[in-house]
Amino acid sequence: MTTHQQSSKDNETQRKYRRYLEAEREAVALYSAMLAAEQDAERRKVFQGLVESEQRHVAHWAAKLGIPHPQSPTPRKTARVRLLSLLAKALGARRVLPLVLRIEGEDTRMYGGDPEALQVMIEGEEHSQKLRDLREGHPSSGQEIAGKGWETAAAAGAFRAGVLGVNDGLVSNFGLVWGVAGGTSNPEIILLAGVAGLLAGAFSMAAGEYVSMRADRDLTESRIEKERREMEEFPQEEQEELSLIYRMKGLTKEEADLLAARVMQNKEVALETMVREELGLDPDQLGSPWGAAISSFLSFSLGAVVPVVPYLFGVNSMAFLASGALTGLALLLVGGVLASISNKNALWGSLRMLLVGALAGALTNGIGRLVGVALE
Repeated sequence: MTTHQQSSKDNETQRKYRRYLEAEREAVALYSAMLAAEQDAERRKVFQGLVESEQRHVAHWAAKLGIPHPQSPTPRKTARVRLLSLLAKALGARRVLPLVLRIEGEDTRMYGGDPEALQVMIEGEEHSQKLRDLREGHPSSGQEIAGKGWETAAAAGAFRAGVLGVNDGLVSNFGLVWGVAGGTSNPEIILLAGVAGLLAGAFSMAAGEYVSMRADRDLTESRIEKERREMEEFPQEEQEELSLIYRMKGLTKEEADLLAARVMQNKEVALETMVREELGLDPDQLGSPWGAAISSFLSFSLGAVVPVVPYLFGVNSMAFLASGALTGLALLLVGGVLASISNKNALWGSLRMLLVGALAGALTNGIGRLVGVALE
């Protein structure tokens, strides 16, 4: 290997360590925020343990980079950590655990195929199990809970349906209200159309969400149950299969065997790992059909009522502009929140959402004016 090639490889390794370090610093900030928001003493102990574990990970990667590491590492408070912190304080730490689990899963997958991160990856799997226990109301240390699976993961599906509902409610009913306003200046007709659009859209979203999630859940549960039976009947074969999966990710045979054996010690962790790795399914996304349907109905209504509010209060000639202004503010807010949760640029997310809504409103208003002229 030439000097240039060696230098390039060293730089790539340094960048990798830096990426790992920043992810673990964010994890310290995230679990510190959950700890601050949690009121229950037993659950606080679990979050405290997670904070300390992530601090050790920070120290590990800092040492790899040759960075002097203080006793209490500086957390990395990213935009999504700040947002989750606010949500946890307002709603309770348990309500945001589905989102925290997503972030923990991202970090664990980041280490996939890196032999140097084997121990950190194992601990990441243990962290995920502890978070699932907390989400299900069991502040345990991560040991198996007999008879529990992912049946209570309703929050994840309900949250997803809620976000989609707010978006659809804002944009679709804004387009409807402005479209009708383009064809008539009668506020009573516009209000009727807006309320009808709100109710029709909300019921349609709820029904569609329920049917879709029910079908997906039934299929996923069937595949998970099949995998569970295979693990009970052929545990050694399943462990070898899991080891092979890890070897395909870049681990040596010895490392893959060690990780597979460690995972198989906990039946629930082993089952979830096989479901994720072999079947490509995410058990955390099963959700509750009824929870998603209700959340979808309420969130669509919340978004859809915004363009209608000025007409409800009868501000007459100003209702049209007030409807556009309120909807624009709501779109900016929703776009910013979605971007922050996804760890994207909040400003660009807000502007993008506003542009989409403005385009929908302008087009439907133009069509409404053409139809209104044709009917005169």
